[in-house]
Amino acid sequence: MRVPKHYTLIQRMRDARMKLCVPRCAPLAASLVRQSRNRSGRQLTLKDQGKTRTVYVPQALMEEVAASIREHQRIRKLLAEITQLELARIAAYGEHQRRRANRP
Repeated sequence: MRVPKHYTLIQRMRDARMKLCVPRCAPLAASLVRQSRNRSGRQLTLKDQGKTRTVYVPQALMEEVAASIREHQRIRKLLAEITQLELARIAAYGEHQRRRANRP
């Protein structure tokens, strides 16, 4: 993502990313692991109180769980972009104030 140098452009990009941050479904911070060949479902691994927890996911729920994991990854990426834009906005604030002070 290319971050602009102008304060208001950074602010607009940040606001646009914030609007995209609304979850479409329940985000799930986990990963799907393939099981042995004789079972049709998969296993879901996630961190729970500092320990890895594994849960069996039936084939019928596979698509829904995969969508929740994709949603979590999408939101995590958006939050990283918002963080970069906010840091750039903070860095550009001094120049923005100087420009406003020079206006008649």
